[in-house]
Amino acid sequence: MKINWGTAIVIAFVTFISFILVFVVLMSMDNRANHDLVTEEYYKAELEYQKEIDAENNANENSAVLNIKKTKQGLLVAFPEKVDFQKVKGKISLYRPSNKHLDFDLELNLSNAHLLIPEKRLLDGRWDIKVFWEYEGETYLYKESITY
Repeated sequence: MKINWGTAIVIAFVTFISFILVFVVLMSMDNRANHDLVTEEYYKAELEYQKEIDAENNANENSAVLNIKKTKQGLLVAFPEKVDFQKVKGKISLYRPSNKHLDFDLELNLSNAHLLIPEKRLLDGRWDIKVFWEYEGETYLYKESITY
């Protein structure tokens, strides 16, 4: 059976279109191509952003800047010496841009002037850290991006 050039062009088009459709379906069902928003309630978080700006400015104005450094045991978050650690309340949010399943939050329950985040909770790579804390009625925010 001979195939003329018109039939060959139609077969080529059908094959190409089939390949593209299969490719699109496979990519849309693949979990590695999951493109979620950074937060689940994006618009609600956007309305709270002014509070973050005020808390960050408050930390800079009052010299309430935290010291974060990597140690063998993990990540050490040291609070300013002038702060009474027993009066500090808040939380630390660790955000992993490459994988939302690695994100976690820790409540601030300080027994001394620093907090240690264990190394087993942190994989190598970039982490965005936000420390929201309240001390004597004032709210503070410290943000930093580190490579662990």
